[in-house]
Amino acid sequence: MRLDERKFLILQAIIDDYITTAMPVGSRTISRKSGVGFSPATIRNEMSDLEELGYLDQPHTSAGRVPSVKAYRLYVDHLMKEARLTNDERERMHEHLNQRSAQVESVIRSAANVLSDATHYTSVIVAPKLGTLRIKHVQLVPVAEKTALMIIVTNAGIVKDAVIRIPEGLDADHLYAISRMLTQKLADKPLEAVRQSFSEMLRDAEINRKLLGETLNVIEHKLEEGDATDVIVGGSSNLLSYPEYSDVEKARNFLSVLESKDTLRKVVGCDGGMEVTIRIGPENGVPELNDCSIITARYRVGDNSSGTLGIIGPTRMNYNRVISVLDFMGRALSEVLSDRK
Repeated sequence: MRLDERKFLILQAIIDDYITTAMPVGSRTISRKSGVGFSPATIRNEMSDLEELGYLDQPHTSAGRVPSVKAYRLYVDHLMKEARLTNDERERMHEHLNQRSAQVESVIRSAANVLSDATHYTSVIVAPKLGTLRIKHVQLVPVAEKTALMIIVTNAGIVKDAVIRIPEGLDADHLYAISRMLTQKLADKPLEAVRQSFSEMLRDAEINRKLLGETLNVIEHKLEEGDATDVIVGGSSNLLSYPEYSDVEKARNFLSVLESKDTLRKVVGCDGGMEVTIRIGPENGVPELNDCSIITARYRVGDNSSGTLGIIGPTRMNYNRVISVLDFMGRALSEVLSDRK
């Protein structure tokens, strides 16, 4: 038995209806749809074949059918039609991002809220890995005797800071001169090149080696660590309004995943060089998300760094609209962040 044109047409109609209603679909419902043109009896026979092929499930005896994970995979690979955003939707998204461009973190948080509002699902944004970013500015500010605040600004505007110990006798003017030298030597360099620059500076006997060593340790640690702000979630409770999550235990399990930044980083992080990925149900590799689909897209900060936009929704999500929203937001966010360099 194979999928012929009629089975494709009926399966697509079933999936489209279930995405909209979340109710098991019967043969009479499909027969009334325009463009199908088959009798309920014919559709029932085809639905039985589709169930045997693994594309439909029947939750209850004598009830209609619902699409399986296998059906959604076929749908997004072969049946889904392109959805276009209206000009008003595009303008609202762009305007919202541009209004929040003062700080990178606020831009990303704003983008997460825009994504969740536009799709009515849960959004997750993973910031670019700090190790792939480039240093834009280094500043040492005295805060007390023998201590200074070290501030690192990257090309994406991401700011990291740490308190470091400094040798006795270094006043604000000395620290300003050292800050200016560090910025000149390290600007626009990734972490590996930063290490090489420090190696060269350490050979200069006039520079305090202990201070340089402390500075390098902070830069390495700060540019390689992850923190709570590199994974931003929007619309955490959106999925709870869908009937799939009326079960309290299922809702609790989903919310527990959203609290785990490591898990979100793992499931939303980009897959190799792919610009858009769609993972359906068990393909996510997280049991608590077996009833969810995750669509991700990349955004860029300059030429060398990229982060990820993700939407988590039920497996019956509106795939074509979500892809259109992510595609537009990925380009808009890349434009806003790259303009900040």
